[in-house]
Amino acid sequence: MNDRLNKKSVARNYAFLAVMLGAMVLGCIAGLLFPVTRDAEGAVVQAGATVLKPLGTVFINLMFCIVVPMVFASISSAVANMRSRARAGKIMGITIGTFVVTGAIAAAIMYLLMRLFPPVLAPWTDIPAGEMGEYASLSQLLVNFFTAEDFVGLLSRRAMLPLIVFSILFGFGVNLNGGRETPVGRFLEDLSAVMLRVVKIVTYYAPIAFFGFFADLVATYGSQITVNYGRAMLVYYPLCAVYVFTAFPLFAWFGGGHRGPAVMFRHILKPAVVSLGTCSSVATIPTNMEEAADTGISKDVSDMVLPLGATMHMDGSCFSCVLKIAFVMGVFGVPLEGVGMLLKVVLVAVLSSVGMSGVPGGGYIGEYIICSIFFPNQMELAFPILVTIGNLVDPPATMINSAGDYVVSFIVSRFVDGKDWLQKALAKQAIERK
Repeated sequence: MNDRLNKKSVARNYAFLAVMLGAMVLGCIAGLLFPVTRDAEGAVVQAGATVLKPLGTVFINLMFCIVVPMVFASISSAVANMRSRARAGKIMGITIGTFVVTGAIAAAIMYLLMRLFPPVLAPWTDIPAGEMGEYASLSQLLVNFFTAEDFVGLLSRRAMLPLIVFSILFGFGVNLNGGRETPVGRFLEDLSAVMLRVVKIVTYYAPIAFFGFFADLVATYGSQITVNYGRAMLVYYPLCAVYVFTAFPLFAWFGGGHRGPAVMFRHILKPAVVSLGTCSSVATIPTNMEEAADTGISKDVSDMVLPLGATMHMDGSCFSCVLKIAFVMGVFGVPLEGVGMLLKVVLVAVLSSVGMSGVPGGGYIGEYIICSIFFPNQMELAFPILVTIGNLVDPPATMINSAGDYVVSFIVSRFVDGKDWLQKALAKQAIERK
C-alpha cells in the first residue's frame, strides 16, 4: 500500500485538478484585465473578456447532451447487474440507514453554518431580473422526485430526479429478468462504459472551458467572485477538521463504547492520508480493510460496509452540496431560510451525495439535481459555479467520506455483533499477543 502512495501517484491524481485550478485563475486574471464596459444606460460598450464565454458554453452544451443517457445507462446497469448476498441483508440495511442518517446530520450542520456565515454577502450585479422562476413546494418536490408527466419528459435535463427513479425501476426489471446474463443487461453495462469514455473525452476540454467561464464571470460580475469563493473555503475547510475531531469520536463512541474513540484515532490516520493522496474513496478501500481487520471488525461487516461506503457514505459531499446551494442562492439574492427550505436542502443533499455518489459521473449528476430543483432557469450560470466549488473542496471532502467509512463500521458492528464487540475484539487481540 505504501509503495503505491508515492510521489508519482499523488502528482498524477492532483495534476488535472491543478490544471483546472490554474485555468480558473488565468480566467479570473483575464476577466480583471479586460472587464466589460457599459455606458450610463447599461448598454455594453466594450465586451472585454466576455467574448471568451463561448469556450465555456461549448462544455456546458456537451454535458447537457451527455447527462440523460449517462444517468440512465449507469444507474440501470448498476441495479440490473447487482448480485445479492443472502447473509448481507441485515448488514446492508443498517449500513445504508447509517449512511443516510450521518449524511443528513452533515447537511443540517452545514445548513446552520450557512445561515450564520453566508458565503455570498451581496448578490452579484447585472443578473437579469425575473429569471429565477418559482421554487417547488415540498409536496411538489416529492411529486417531481417520483414522476414526470410522460416518458418524453424523462429525456430532459430538467427532470433528473424522475429519470433516476425510472432508471432504478428499469434496472430492477432487468435484474429480475436475469440481470447481467440477459442481452439487455450486457447492453446496459456496455452502454455505461461507453458513456464514461465520452465523459472522459469531454472532460479533457474542461480546463479551456473553465478559463472561458471565469474570464466571462469576472469580467461581468467583478472581483467579488474570488472573494466569495475564498469566504466559502474559509467555512468549509475548518468545518472538515472540526467534524473529524468531534463527530467521528462521537460515532466511534456510539459504536464501540468508551474505548471506541481512542481505537478509532489509532487507525484512522492511514486511510485519511491515502484518501488525500489519491482523491479517491475507492482507492482507499484496501487501506480501510486493513485497518478494520487490525481493529477486530468482523470480516463480513467490513466486506459490506467499506465497499458500500466508498460509493454511498458521503458526509463531506453533503457538506459541499449545502455549500453549493447556499452559494448560488447568495449569488441570486435568494434567502436561505425556513423549515421547508431546510427539509428540501437536506433531502437534495442526501440524495445527490449519498444516492448518486456510487454512480459513475455522480458528481456531475449531483450538480444537475441541484440545478433542476433550485435553479432550473439559471442552469447555464449555476452549473459552472457548482462544479467549481466541487473542485475546490474535493480533497477534504474525499477524506471525510473515506475515513468516515472506517468509522461507520463501528456503528454497524454494534448492531450486528453487539454493544461489546470492540471489548471482545481487544481482549482476543491481547490473548493472541501473549
